[in-house]
Amino acid sequence: MSAATDTAPTTAPIALSDRQSPEHQRLANAIRALSMDAVEKAKSGHPGMPMGMADVATVLWSKHLKFDPTAPDWADRDRFVLSAGHGSMLLYSLLHLTGYADMTMAEIERFRQLGAKTAGHPEFGHAAGIETTTGPLGQGLANAVGMALAERMLAARYGESVVDHHTYVIAGDGCLMEGISHEAISLAGHLKLGKLIVLFDDNSISIDGPTNLAVGDDQVARFKACGWNAVAIDGHDPAAIDAALAQAKASDRPTMIACKTTIGYGAPTKAGTAGSHGAPLGAAEIEAARKRLGWTSPPFQIPTDILAQWRAFGGAGASKRAAWERRLGKLEPAQRAEFRRVMDGKLPKGWVEACAAFKEKLSADKPAIATRVASQNALDVLTVAVPELVGGSADLTGSNNTKTKAQGVVKPGNFAGSYIHYGVREHGMAAAMNGIALHGGLIPYGGTFFVFTDYCRPSIRLSALMNQRVIYVMTHDSIGLGEDGPTHQPVEHLAAMRAMPNVWTIRPADAVETLEAWQVAIARADGPSVLCLTRQNLPTQRTTYIAENAVAKGGYVLAEAEGGDRQATLVATGSEVAIAMDARKLLAAEGIRAAVVSMPCTQAFDRQTAKYRKEVLGPSRCPRIVVEAGLEFGWERYIDGKGAFVGMTGFGASAPAPDLYRHFGITAEAVAAAAKKLV
Repeated sequence: MSAATDTAPTTAPIALSDRQSPEHQRLANAIRALSMDAVEKAKSGHPGMPMGMADVATVLWSKHLKFDPTAPDWADRDRFVLSAGHGSMLLYSLLHLTGYADMTMAEIERFRQLGAKTAGHPEFGHAAGIETTTGPLGQGLANAVGMALAERMLAARYGESVVDHHTYVIAGDGCLMEGISHEAISLAGHLKLGKLIVLFDDNSISIDGPTNLAVGDDQVARFKACGWNAVAIDGHDPAAIDAALAQAKASDRPTMIACKTTIGYGAPTKAGTAGSHGAPLGAAEIEAARKRLGWTSPPFQIPTDILAQWRAFGGAGASKRAAWERRLGKLEPAQRAEFRRVMDGKLPKGWVEACAAFKEKLSADKPAIATRVASQNALDVLTVAVPELVGGSADLTGSNNTKTKAQGVVKPGNFAGSYIHYGVREHGMAAAMNGIALHGGLIPYGGTFFVFTDYCRPSIRLSALMNQRVIYVMTHDSIGLGEDGPTHQPVEHLAAMRAMPNVWTIRPADAVETLEAWQVAIARADGPSVLCLTRQNLPTQRTTYIAENAVAKGGYVLAEAEGGDRQATLVATGSEVAIAMDARKLLAAEGIRAAVVSMPCTQAFDRQTAKYRKEVLGPSRCPRIVVEAGLEFGWERYIDGKGAFVGMTGFGASAPAPDLYRHFGITAEAVAAAAKKLV
């Protein structure tokens, strides 16, 4: 809401707008009816926002949005993001009315029920036309920044004849209160993403009541300060909505349109109040709303003429798509094939061979380097072999080692590069990367310090929930970062990332494993990967080239026991693999036969067969000692009550890394001593 309209709502009967034609009213009322009826049947949901934004949505979808329900994945469609995901019935109603085949009336009637496509909040993959999963407020807005950025970057690569579309967002007061919104709008304004248009549902109501209980921001001024166009309009005036959208589409800057609306529009006593925000209106209120709106159809029935008009809006996109197909056909054959490849998410020919050649060189050269440096070396190969890789960092490029020789920088007005300076906006970066991945055509990766996964976590969770190929490059992964101290030393973060479903947390031990980790992350099309990389140098462990990607198995025997059957298994990750290898030597000197298992990714290891896992971890009689510069949580299932853990039990400290490892007892001597007690 804007300061000028910060007034407490009234419970008096609302006056319906006299600026609307009867035709527009009936089209918008179809959305209102479906929304209030679905929420009522489910006895759960948020009817107020769909009812309040129905006029805006009707104008957008009937006059401006470029889409084709018969080809929902059309590459050059406009993207529509419902950032205020609690108002999901607005989107479901639009998808049904415009003719998306899988959004049937039966699905509308099953709103919020087990197995329905009409989940409480929109979920990507549940139904065609749902561009992203929203509900955590502000995430959709930040995703849209990534989508708009991807559109500009792909247009720079393939031309505006085939990439030329807008990204539209409906956001609410809650979206703009969330801190991520500032990161998102600041980045979008800086980059001048002119094809991004945000429609702010300025209804002055939150769950607790009037928004002036908690906020008095002038949102128009705020967006202008971030480099946006921003205007305020009557959100129930179709002509004003139409004019504002037309003006926004002609701008070279992103635009925010503050649409002053009445939440629960049409409900006689609950409109304009928190009572219509997050609960069913109730049978009596709905009956009265029907009378007030002049809607005579029974629940879940749309008059034939109204449905026909909506379906015509949906059908209008077919000719636009056909024209686009003709333009695509005029591209040079190689460029056309490349465009189709990247939009289909298929990896290029030759990239695996490029990795194999580089891995063979690494095994021969045996570099002793930090895995963050090894990551940059791998990226030097990969950003050429896989040109759709687009990188970035949250103002830590030199520390994360995320930029390669082949990458130009994305700048305002120049989107031909493939490296993005996100600034100190970790959360916004992660959400934007989700948007880039969802848009299609590019594979995003971005870097910060591993401890700052705390700032990225909600977006990482959504990467996993949406099965998106997003790669998080997290450096400075332990107390090994040294002097920056406990504020920057992650100890609980490995356990936290491993606990999140569908996130592969990969902590490589050397340059060879780092390259393999990148291969795994790029090849993994159904979820995100978090690469945990060191600041300190590590020796190469894999000095003999093998073609197989050992990291892909999650864990493997790096060094088997020598001279007889295994007596102990030392399990380690990342920088502690070198410690385990040294401990193996100490044990061997005392006649104890130990094997070392490198376990870069527990999630991948857990997917292997029981037979393979047993072969790697050794027989049950053989104690397992895990060493990792993190907390024990999660390792218990591998230790199996018969082993030991050598690692952290609390926060770190500020000191040089070698001193810290000795201080916290994470040494080869400590690992060897733990093994001797158990053998």
